[in-house]
Amino acid sequence: MFTLLIVIIVLALVFDYINGFHDAANAIATIVATKVLSPVQAVIWAAFFNFLAYWVFGLGVANTVAKTADTSQINLVVILAGVVAAIMWNLITWWQGIPSSSSHTLIGGFAGAAIAHAIALHGFSDYTITEGGASITKHWYDIVSWYKAGKDGGVPSGVVIIIAFIVLAPLLGAIVSYLISIWLLNASKKRILPKLFTILLMVLTVIFVYYQMVPYEKIIADGGKPRFESSVFLSVLLESHNIKWFLVAFIILSISTFALVFSSLNLNKADAVLRKMQLLSSAAFSLGHGGNDSQKVMGIIAAAVAVYIKTSGVDIMTLPDWLQVILADDDKGIKGAMPDWIPLACYTAIAVGTLSGGWKIVKTMGSKITKVTSFEGVAAETAGALTLYFTEHFKVPVSTTHTITGSIIGVGLTKRVSAVRWGVTVSLLWAWVLTIPISAILAAIVYYLLNLFL
Repeated sequence: MFTLLIVIIVLALVFDYINGFHDAANAIATIVATKVLSPVQAVIWAAFFNFLAYWVFGLGVANTVAKTADTSQINLVVILAGVVAAIMWNLITWWQGIPSSSSHTLIGGFAGAAIAHAIALHGFSDYTITEGGASITKHWYDIVSWYKAGKDGGVPSGVVIIIAFIVLAPLLGAIVSYLISIWLLNASKKRILPKLFTILLMVLTVIFVYYQMVPYEKIIADGGKPRFESSVFLSVLLESHNIKWFLVAFIILSISTFALVFSSLNLNKADAVLRKMQLLSSAAFSLGHGGNDSQKVMGIIAAAVAVYIKTSGVDIMTLPDWLQVILADDDKGIKGAMPDWIPLACYTAIAVGTLSGGWKIVKTMGSKITKVTSFEGVAAETAGALTLYFTEHFKVPVSTTHTITGSIIGVGLTKRVSAVRWGVTVSLLWAWVLTIPISAILAAIVYYLLNLFL
C-alpha cells in the first residue's frame, strides 16, 4: 500500500508537469502573439513566476480539492484512477490543441473514480456508516462533496460550485477585461472625468488593500509562525496573504498611473509603454496560474496521504516527517498542514512543465479567438490575474484556461461583437462542458480496470 502511495505522488507530479506545458499558453499566448517576447523568453518568464507563486499563495484551494470526495470512504485506487484519467485527458486535448481545463480534468477524474468506487461497494443502494458514534445513512452519490455551505456566510464549496465556475470564471474574466478596456480607452482621451475616476480608483484600492492586511498579532495567533521572527515589519510584508494583496494593489496602481498619462502619449509611445506593461500583466497571470493550479495537485497528494493513513491503520505520529499531512476541517477547528516538500515539488513541476512550452494551444489562445494587440494583452492578462487572485482568496479552484479565454473575449468585444471568432469560442465551450463528465467516465473505467489487478 505504501508503494501505491508513492506511485500516486509521482503521477500527481507528472500531471502537474503536463499541466505546466498544457496551460503554458494561458500566460504566454498574448505576449508571444504581440511579439513582446520570443517564445523561448516567454516560457522562461512564465515558468519563473509559476515557481515564485510558492511564496505568495496559501493552501485554501488545495484543501478544497482534497475534499472533492469523502477521504474516509475511498481507497488509494480511487485517487490513482482519478490522476491517471486526468493525465490521459490532458494529453489528448494537448495533442488536439484544445485549451481545456486541467483543473476540471483533475476534479472530474477524482469525483468519477469515487462514484465508481461507491457503486462497486454498495451498488445504487443506501448504506450506513458510523460517524462520531452515530449511524448515518448515505446514498452512493454522497461519496462526492457536491455542495457545502460556507462558514459564517462565506463562499460555499463543493463540486457544484466548481462546475458553476465553468461559466462564472470566463464570465468574470470577460467582464473585468471589458471594463479595463473601456476605462483605458476613455483614459486615452483628453478629458477630466476619466482622470478623476482613475484617482478615485487608486484611493479606493489603497483603502481596500489596507483593510485586507493581516497584522502581526493575527499571524502569531494560535501558534502561527511568522516568516521572519526577528522582524515584525518583514513578517507582515512577506506574509503570503499580504503579498497577494500587495500585488493586487501594485497591478491596479500601475495601470492607473498609465491611465493618468495615457492621453498625453502619442500612439508609438503608448504602444511602447503597453508592451512593457505586458511583462507585468503576464507575470501577474503566471503567478495566479502557478498558485491556483499547483494547489490542486497538493490537494490530491494530501488526500492520498490521508487515505493511506486511514486504510493502512498507521498512527500519523509514526509516519516520517515528510508524510505529516493534516487535512483542514473548519467544522472541527483543525488547521491544515503539509510538509514544505509538497508545495515545493508541485510548484517546481508546473514551472518545469511551463518551460516545455505547449505551442499548439498558444496558437489557439493567441490568435484564433481574436486579434490581440499590446493593449488587449494588458487588459486580458490583468483581468485574468485579478480574477485568479480573488477566486483563490475564496478557496475556489477555477480554470486558468477558462479565465484567460473569457478575458480575451472581453477585450475583443470592446472593438465589435464580430471581432470575436465565435465559431472557435463555441468549440472551446463544448470542450469545457465535456471535460468533467468525460474525465469522470474515463476515471470510472480506469478504476474498474485497476481493481482487477490491485
